[in-house]
Order: sequence, then structure tokens, then C-alpha cells
Amino acid sequence: MSEAEGTRRQGEGTGSLAHRVPDLAALELLLAVARLGSLGAAAREVGITQPAASSRVRSMERQLGVALVDRSPRGSRLTDEGVLVTDWARRVVEAAAVFDAGARALRDRRDSRLRVAASMTIAEYLLPGWLLALHAERPDTAVSLLAGNSAKVAELLLSGEADLGFVEGLSAPTGLDAVVIGHDRLIVVTAPGHPWARRRRPLTAEELARTPLILRERGSGTRQVLDAALGGLARPLIELSSTTAVKASAVSGAGPSVLSELVVREELALRRLVAVPVEGVPLRRDLRAVWPKGHRPTGPARDLLSLTRA
Repeated sequence: MSEAEGTRRQGEGTGSLAHRVPDLAALELLLAVARLGSLGAAAREVGITQPAASSRVRSMERQLGVALVDRSPRGSRLTDEGVLVTDWARRVVEAAAVFDAGARALRDRRDSRLRVAASMTIAEYLLPGWLLALHAERPDTAVSLLAGNSAKVAELLLSGEADLGFVEGLSAPTGLDAVVIGHDRLIVVTAPGHPWARRRRPLTAEELARTPLILRERGSGTRQVLDAALGGLARPLIELSSTTAVKASAVSGAGPSVLSELVVREELALRRLVAVPVEGVPLRRDLRAVWPKGHRPTGPARDLLSLTRA
């Protein structure tokens, strides 16, 4: 054997299989020709035109270096080599079908559950409506909700214990990608009996900073925004880890607080709390959906994300 011939034969066994083995579409067409005895009928079965089918067979023959199909006015017949290749093709297509069934099972398992982590305001006042809409679209998806402050949401996502998160604040937590899904405003509230409830002048940042307040704990989105607005000078009268507990304390008359408009809407309407005007204090914040960097939501997480922006 010449050196050139040896080199050629060595080359035939190297490189990617994708360049040496016909793709599944071509193998499925060949199987259809073997079964139906007609290139035209095979083309119709796989959903392509006859010229496209002819081109696909010729390409496969060039790739393999052998003739596979004899064409005549009476139909199409496999060559001896075509019969052998068809037998191999059948095994490849059957293996691909097993692969596809396994991949579908993985998708079904992924889509059967959704783990959501959300900061308190979103968890209590926005997520219930979104999850009802998701259930209408995906009734077989079981959803679990973990509520905590923004720092806890980030921790759950980064540890793989949640698939999608929602936070409030000035920025996305470190290590997470995010998209803004809405906006919210914090307001100063107090019980009707508090002196601030009868004020005519807006509170200044200095007055708010020197007054002890009922506050969420550090790490919450609400506290982050307030600390930033007051230069870190907010003074806690009480620190609580629940938005509901903060609101209940304010309603009881324990002291003024700063809470989301979403949280106190009903209490303001019923005059159980009074909104106190403030000037020079930026209390607007963004609501964000968050997920680990580089891992865009898929399946039910992607569908829930789309519902929040509808």
C-alpha cells in the first residue's frame, strides 16, 4: 500500500462523527424509501419535496462513498449497499428515539415543579396573582414558595434551592442576573393618634433620620432603600423580619414606619394608618426577577417570568 493511500485511509477514521455520518433526517428518509419503494412517497411522508429528497439522498451517497438507491420509472429500489446501510440506519434511528424519550422525561420532570423565592412584599401581595395565572397555563406544575428578605432570596438561588427569585431594592444582589418587572414606592405611615398624622408640613430627611422607626431588618429590600435614602442614618425603634409584623406594630401605635404602598393600601383606605408626606427623600424602588448569572429561566420559570411582565 502506498504512503498516500495509507494517509487517506487514516484520514477516513479521524474527525468528528457529525462529518462522516448522515444526519437523522437523511436516515429517516432512507428508511421511508426502503419501506415505501418510492422516493416521492418517502418525500411526502417526511414532509419535503421530491427534488429535496433526491438531493438529500445524493448528498448521503457522496458522504458515504456508495450508491444507496437505484431510481427508475417503476420506483426506487435500494442497492445491496443501501440495504446494509438501511439496517444500520434503523438501529441509529431507534437509538435516537430512545434518546428523545429520555430527554422528554427529563423535561417533564423539570417542568413538574417550580421553586420560587421572593422577598416579603412580592411574596404576599403580587405572587399569588401570578401563580394563579401560571396554574391556569400549567396545572400539572407543583409550585413551592420560599419567602424571605432579598439577601435570603439570593442565597437560595445561588445554592440551587430555588429556580427563580423576586426582590425589591436598588440593585440586583451579587451573582444574579435580573430584569426589572415593575416599580414600587415606600411611604411613611403612622397610626392616626401619632402627632405626625396631623402634620401639615412634609417631613424632611433630617427629621426622619433622627426619629426611631419600626423597620424591617438589614438585608431586606425595604431597609436597603431607606438606608440609602437617609445615608445609612435610619434609627430602628424595633427591627422585625416580617412586613406583616411591621405593619401590625405601626397600626397598634407603637411608632411610625416606612412600608410599601402595596402593603398598606387597605389600612390607608380604612384610616387605620395615615400616610405622612415627605420631601427630599427618594423612596422609589424597582421590583426585579432574579436568577443565577448565565442561567436564563426555562420551562415553568420562564412562563412565570413572562406573566409578571404581561
